[in-house]
Amino acid sequence: MLADRRSLRFQTGFENFLQFASANVVDKSSIRCPCLKCCNHHEFTIGVIEGHVYFNGIMTNYKKWSLHGETSAGEGNNDEESESVDMPEVEDGDESEGEEMSCDSDEFLRLVEDGDKALYPGCTKSTKLNALVEMFNLKAKHGMTDSCYSDWLMLFGSLLPDGNEVPNNLNEAKKTLSVLGMGYEKIHACPNDCILYKGDHHEAEICPECSTSRYKIGKNGVVRDRVLAKVLWYFPIIPRFKKMFQSTKTAKALTWHADRKKDAMMRHPADSPTWKLIDTKWPEFGKENRNLRLALSSDGFNPHAALTSKYSCWPVILVIYNLPPWLCMKRKFLMLSLLISGPKQPGKDIDVYLQPLIDDLKLMWLGIFGVYDAIRGEYFTLRGVLFWTINDLPAYGNLSGSVTKGYNDCPVCVDKTKP
Repeated sequence: MLADRRSLRFQTGFENFLQFASANVVDKSSIRCPCLKCCNHHEFTIGVIEGHVYFNGIMTNYKKWSLHGETSAGEGNNDEESESVDMPEVEDGDESEGEEMSCDSDEFLRLVEDGDKALYPGCTKSTKLNALVEMFNLKAKHGMTDSCYSDWLMLFGSLLPDGNEVPNNLNEAKKTLSVLGMGYEKIHACPNDCILYKGDHHEAEICPECSTSRYKIGKNGVVRDRVLAKVLWYFPIIPRFKKMFQSTKTAKALTWHADRKKDAMMRHPADSPTWKLIDTKWPEFGKENRNLRLALSSDGFNPHAALTSKYSCWPVILVIYNLPPWLCMKRKFLMLSLLISGPKQPGKDIDVYLQPLIDDLKLMWLGIFGVYDAIRGEYFTLRGVLFWTINDLPAYGNLSGSVTKGYNDCPVCVDKTKP
């Protein structure tokens, strides 16, 4: 009977555990949580434990529920099992996997909680999260300044009934939306595109390559209140990829290519020779349909919309080819990863600014542990590969280092280019 119960527990997961615990523990309002994060050290209500176990996973070595009402069955390894409750044994890599899942799960639970909150007591038309997203869209659409947006939030909140969930300022709104994967990093850069002030150069104030100040210099030769000379905006890609799989609709679309109509026609990038080459050269990567195939696109534009303004801002966008053809080029799924500020274009030094993105792409090739798939209800290791770049000829020259002008301007023919 004990063996049958164990087998059933591992098949149906946390549901049977909660049923057993709620039926056998003495105090049902305070139960030890057996998730990979708590490991039976913390006590919560049944509702909280259900969320913890669902998102973090249950301890696989907690075979006898001695802390939740199960009596001894006279087995010889009871002492070992009791020790394993306090000091759980994990295989190599499982510990870091549990930490990753726990962090993401807590953020996601907070997101769900905010998403369910009414905008104000008795409101049925909108939630806190929906209102914030819509207001941020208006801020971006109309070019609203940060101070204007904060004042708008204060006015909007004062017009609603008491107890409303409208943030008081921009910073509070950003903290809520950052859970969606909309967080960013401001990385200081040399104005001459030599280095990024990170890693070994994190605390440097002068560029070791060109001896240029990290901060803007006034006309009198004095640093202007530590105003940064140039900033790179990096939007981390890995948290956003994880959250895409937490949506049942998006997770299903990300594996559409595996169930597509397969014939001699070119209907999807999955029919391309590059896709087939990746699957053949790295079969372990190709076996997992959820692994991401990406493309990188970059080009410069003038954000001021004035042709006379000499300013060039360069966004770097990732395209996700796992999606169906009618979705992969939609603005919703074009993932902005880098924003290289001007006033001049980075040119062939763009590789300096690509460093944070390349580091994350390397991590994705090795594998991101503990990604939750909402469709299959399981955790898996997510990997990704960069197929190619999408750009015009000048941008191609910057990204590849090839000559794209002059006598040898053809990147294919090179020195055999005909006039």
